Amino acid sequence: QVQLVESGGGLVQPGGSLRLSCAASERLFSRYAMGWYRQAPGNQRELVAAETSGSNINYADSVKGRFTISRDNAKNTVYLQMNSLKPEDTAVYYCNAKYVISGVVVDYWGQGTQVTVSS
Repeated sequence: QVQLVESGGGLVQPGGSLRLSCAASERLFSRYAMGWYRQAPGNQRELVAAETSGSNINYADSVKGRFTISRDNAKNTVYLQMNSLKPEDTAVYYCNAKYVISGVVVDYWGQGTQVTVSS
């Protein structure tokens, strides 16, 4: 089974940058569609950035131009580069891995990492 471990969260001032990492325990990591989601207190979990079919990337409107998702298949790791951070970006960020097996979509989630943007 796939295990996901996020790291890189922490406290940063508005306008600052942060880079999140998600390490996967899967040698076929390149076959999975990876994504990042976040959840703030009182809110539902929302999409931040995710890989889709055709090697496309789906970004939330609120982060377009500021966040970038990327991967290193040799290291089984996906990253989320966050620039120009705002207090509204404060949330727990979750790594997601998706794969289709026998017509069923299987999702795996990390435990989350806290990102706090405050002065």
